[in-house]
Amino acid sequence: MAQRLPAIFLGHGSPMNAVSTNSYTEAWRLIGERTARPKAVLCISAHWYIRRTAVTIGPKPKTIHDFGGFPSELYQVEYPAPGDPSLARRVQALLAPLDVALDDTWGLDHGTWSVLRHVYPEADVPIVQLSIDETQPPSYHFEIGRKLAVLRDEGVLVVGSGNLVHNLHAYAWGRPDAAPLDWAVRFETEAKRMMAAHVFPKLIDYETLGRDAMLSIPTPDHYLPLLYVLGASQADDAIAFPVQGIEGGSLSMLAVQVG
Repeated sequence: MAQRLPAIFLGHGSPMNAVSTNSYTEAWRLIGERTARPKAVLCISAHWYIRRTAVTIGPKPKTIHDFGGFPSELYQVEYPAPGDPSLARRVQALLAPLDVALDDTWGLDHGTWSVLRHVYPEADVPIVQLSIDETQPPSYHFEIGRKLAVLRDEGVLVVGSGNLVHNLHAYAWGRPDAAPLDWAVRFETEAKRMMAAHVFPKLIDYETLGRDAMLSIPTPDHYLPLLYVLGASQADDAIAFPVQGIEGGSLSMLAVQVG
């Protein structure tokens, strides 16, 4: 049997991380160096949040600059990683009888390429994106992760890209080094405790976790990619946090590695 690959959730933060060198991007680079090379990556990004479940089928996915108001250099970045149509069809088969569309219009959004260009700077690992169906409850996304767990034994690195704590209304704009807000620290600490202990039900039903969770997750888009990664875990997997930090008071850069 091939070596089982981990599943990894990456807190991607600002799109500017794509063209920056900092503690987060260096940690992402080390993840690429220390993880067995996959034959492909399946990425669930907060920024493909639509009203259906779809998977990219194109052999040459475009680099999508899905943001505004940033320096011109960021819009010049291309990440020409190939697609993997066979993996897209494998995902579709694994999720049957769920209706999974094969999409040839989307490409790689910044939730994917802004981090993976540091993990695999040569853009030589094929990448497929799986959308997040915004009409479905958190349990749906966790169950998809469970169905996709087998891919870890098939040479596929399952990646979720979002942020555990993502409250831009509370963010200290212009002060990324601002002290973390107390509720952000409390929620991240409690979430890490539950993840390390493989206690996932409350993380799935995060709306029951109280005010700290609601402030940390005002909208679900950046949180749900984590549930795919937790769903892909096995009972004997160690769970580690290879990247940590809270930017601007309210943006967690936490990475979660399963296995």
